[in-house]
Amino acid sequence: MNAIFFDLDGTIIDSRADLAAAVNATREKLGFAPIPMEQAISFVGRGARHLLENAIPEAAGRFDEIWPMYKEQYAAHMLDTTTLYPGVRSTLAELADRGWLMGINTNKPNFATHAILEHFGLARFFGRGVVAGGDCPEMKPSPMPLRQAASQLRGHRLSSHDWMVGDNWTDMECGQAAGIKTAFCTFGFGHLNESRYTIKINRMDEILRHCKAEE
Repeated sequence: MNAIFFDLDGTIIDSRADLAAAVNATREKLGFAPIPMEQAISFVGRGARHLLENAIPEAAGRFDEIWPMYKEQYAAHMLDTTTLYPGVRSTLAELADRGWLMGINTNKPNFATHAILEHFGLARFFGRGVVAGGDCPEMKPSPMPLRQAASQLRGHRLSSHDWMVGDNWTDMECGQAAGIKTAFCTFGFGHLNESRYTIKINRMDEILRHCKAEE
């Protein structure tokens, strides 16, 4: 049985506005001026610490103080404007019908990851195969969380037939390091940098032509 793993922000969900709003609400609490949305989301993809240390450089070295503020803000407003990207729900349903195992491999904090999957009714597609920030000692681009997600899917062993789908260089390098294929989502808000990928997709449902039904 083959498996496919998805990033969350910029891949499954368009969460730009809510992420930036939580950053700026935290900045305001600290007495700092807001920053443009595009600047705030440019730091998304490598976990909460990376986001806050770069989006609030004026408070360098104060992560333990800032994190509770940001977490409170984001928990209260993470679903104000966040939406699924077009074709996500139907693509996941079709992959399930085709017999594919599915998992989530994201650096997004686990409290938000699970709440968002439940809100959109997507948790049923992934079961125990969800690894988010805080669930693994390492985060992407390390392949460790991807391997952990696979092991939680009925003890699945990664192979060259499996996929990692995401919008950031961390997703591409994670998948490559794990020895699986990668699909770069051009519709997301991550950065490819110089990372390599197997295919590019402009809509989520384009992955279906590369994932045949299990026999």
